[in-house]
Amino acid sequence: MPDSEDYHQLLQFSTRDLSVAKPNLPVFNSPEEQFQQLRKLIIERIIVLMDSNFSSLINLLYRADVDEFKLKKALAENPDNPAEIIADAYIQRQLQKIETRKKYRK
Repeated sequence: MPDSEDYHQLLQFSTRDLSVAKPNLPVFNSPEEQFQQLRKLIIERIIVLMDSNFSSLINLLYRADVDEFKLKKALAENPDNPAEIIADAYIQRQLQKIETRKKYRK
């Protein structure tokens, strides 16, 4: 689970890439609850893109540098929840970018 700084950066990526609206979360929500709420919003947005503008979704995943082969493998292993698989792959890739930037910032 991402820490608070990672969560905010992930929220920025999601807002930019997916037009995810900033969730209105109570201040007392735990970081885990905040992350799960953001994940849910990302999944919802991916479902919309899958239904209405699939080429934009593919373009988004390409720009985010989501590993195509890992994603295809994950989708083949669990075809029941494609939006969740795609969202998790997107989130994982963005968190990797955040960690890499932190590592080289120091």
